[in-house]
Amino acid sequence: MATALHPAPARLVGIARLAAASPKTRERASVEYFALESKSALNRESSGRMPFDWTLNPYRGCEFGCQYCYARYTHEFMELRDTFDFERKIFAKTNGPALLRGELAKARDRGQSIALGTATDPYQPAEKQFEITRRILEVFAGFEGLTFSITTKSVLILRDLELLKTISARHRFSVHLTITTTDARLARLLEPKAPPPAKRFEAVRQLREAGIDVCVNAMPILPGINDDPRALEELMRRAAAAGARTIHANVLFLMPTAMSHFMPFLEAEFPQLVARYRRLYAHSAYLNGEYKEGIGKLMAGLRAKYGLDARRAEPSPKATPQMLLPWGER
Repeated sequence: MATALHPAPARLVGIARLAAASPKTRERASVEYFALESKSALNRESSGRMPFDWTLNPYRGCEFGCQYCYARYTHEFMELRDTFDFERKIFAKTNGPALLRGELAKARDRGQSIALGTATDPYQPAEKQFEITRRILEVFAGFEGLTFSITTKSVLILRDLELLKTISARHRFSVHLTITTTDARLARLLEPKAPPPAKRFEAVRQLREAGIDVCVNAMPILPGINDDPRALEELMRRAAAAGARTIHANVLFLMPTAMSHFMPFLEAEFPQLVARYRRLYAHSAYLNGEYKEGIGKLMAGLRAKYGLDARRAEPSPKATPQMLLPWGER
């Protein structure tokens, strides 16, 4: 019989109360799955730093366990403060597809961009059980004229290739495969449960051959770990060979919760870098200045060398109306 995460104390409010009352649906190895009833599917991007307007995440928490993941802090909203809870307690937004259908139906116009998979991977292992991402894609397939993207590290996206073709024909659509290194051993250290780089490059190739607009996200660039110019050039070369349209890159940022998880990892695996990171991130979660500018120039030069500096294609006539989505974050 399904059991809740823990009894919902009267002091809990909002998402913490919903999480506390979420029934456990399954437990596998060290991972627990819970069914979460959400109040909304789409949330407005409010930081002003992102190239999209609305976010959509089918799950809270992510099993891939990336050491650098910025989103670990989101479990704190549910009063889950052990940073490992983020990868061990996964909440599936089971009513997300139905909520999305209703929210899209209420849209007045069509133009602002929606990004699927900004905080947690929509194709993490939980998707094999819940299939929420697939049902979300089926909702998008019933509309047209939206600007929509998916970000993932998972080759499970290939399961939905035919559905993605339909969406690509009806929307301004792109897939972003995150590949931070071509080194399989390093990838295993940084992203313990994500597919190896070779499989991700193969997914890029298959998506491109299916006519899907696909990019590679070399995010994050971690100082002293995956930022060697030769390694970044090899990443660029393989992305080009697989058919990626471009590569996006950004330098690691470390919010306090992410820092508290990442630094013990760094001490264990890269102790020679600990002092450097403490110095670099002493005053801000965001790394600016000479290092970031140098990475930007390096990646720009490599994109030009390998023909990966293509701009996004102009939208099709179906995608030209501008969209003002009438929802706020709830």
